Amino acid sequence: MNRFTMALILSILGSTVGAQEDGDTSRTLSDYIQLYSVGQESTSQRLVLKSDTDPGWERWQERGYSFGFDPQITPMYTTVDGILSTPYMVQVRGNSLEKNKKRWGYHVFEGFASDDKSRITMLVNKHIELEKPVAELYYYGTVYNHSPEAYNWFKIGSDVRQHSFMFGRDQAIFYGSLKLTNALTVGNIGQDDLLKEKPKGDDETNYEADAKHVNYIELKNSGDGTLFYDKDRHMLVIKVNGEWMKVNLTPLPAGVEYDF
Repeated sequence: MNRFTMALILSILGSTVGAQEDGDTSRTLSDYIQLYSVGQESTSQRLVLKSDTDPGWERWQERGYSFGFDPQITPMYTTVDGILSTPYMVQVRGNSLEKNKKRWGYHVFEGFASDDKSRITMLVNKHIELEKPVAELYYYGTVYNHSPEAYNWFKIGSDVRQHSFMFGRDQAIFYGSLKLTNALTVGNIGQDDLLKEKPKGDDETNYEADAKHVNYIELKNSGDGTLFYDKDRHMLVIKVNGEWMKVNLTPLPAGVEYDF
């Protein structure tokens, strides 16, 4: 289909179909479905769909729509009332006005559950950890804060109960086997890494102190077979029959050496 045919179709749509979801017929579809030329030296064009900016839109009153956006400059949601399919891919790209293009400039995907509140979310570059930007994926529940209760399990592997691998805010449960092709490092934990009392305030704001509290709670509530390295006393400990016990270690046998 060449650009002249497309322009004709848009012109017909604009003159015959002006009704919008809210009943406003003052504009035509051609105001919101536009063709843009690639450049002066090319006849190629690209299609753009857009909606108006309207701070009074009723959906902006709902947290799931407005959270992280400024309705004063963010256009209303453009809805495809049907299955969206492409033989290529769906892409979310950065831009010069990140703040109101993605939620806070971070979120690249959200999928809501049947309660229209719980959602799976993927975001990029909200945090820098271990000296690198982070992409994050989680299942957020209906408790709108950063506590453990706010996060549901995110399961990877299958949809069969008690199978595959589940991830929460501070826990991971592997129902299947784990096979490593490199070393396994257990937690190196000392008194400086533990905090008995939960810090007051938001967990995201107090992330360092809250992480120490998580360490304490997980070790305190852990079951038999829990293993960690006590870095203060330089020993490996394991919980057996409800009690912490030292793992007895011996030096390497004669003739066994590593070059690392």
